[in-house]
Amino acid sequence: PRPPRGSFQQRLSYTTLSDLALALLDGTVFEIVQGLLDIQHLTEKSLYNQRLRLQNEHRVLRQALRQKHQEAQQACRPHNLPVLQAAQQRELEAVEHRIREEQRAMDQKIVLELDRKVADQQSTLEKAGVAGFYVTTNPQELTLQMNLLELIRKLQQRGCQVGKAAL
Repeated sequence: PRPPRGSFQQRLSYTTLSDLALALLDGTVFEIVQGLLDIQHLTEKSLYNQRLRLQNEHRVLRQALRQKHQEAQQACRPHNLPVLQAAQQRELEAVEHRIREEQRAMDQKIVLELDRKVADQQSTLEKAGVAGFYVTTNPQELTLQMNLLELIRKLQQRGCQVGKAAL
């Protein structure tokens, strides 16, 4: 059966596939792809841990604020309680706003870092002469490149299985 219009197979020309096959012959590209994958995993883990640390700091901050507010309310005279509670509500809202801003800034930092990693990977594969790779942010081209990487990974795994079978 024919692949659907605009599919991965249809978008890869015979020339691109031939060039890719030639680039894969000596195994260097497999090593480069594995190295890039290892770097990507380390980067993702580091970014994930940074975000977890920030979330933990925010949790500790909220707990401390709740504790401070409870203690202040317990020490407060009943007739001053509404004024104190209003001030505490404003403080809580300000802290929550700061937390949201810090989380948004962290998420933006993570996205920018991952975008940089993608560009680094594209550049490395382009310099290695792997067909279909160049720095781009075009979603269709990115999808094509991800499919090419998946193909390379599958070929690498098959190669390992064939190598083990030969031993």
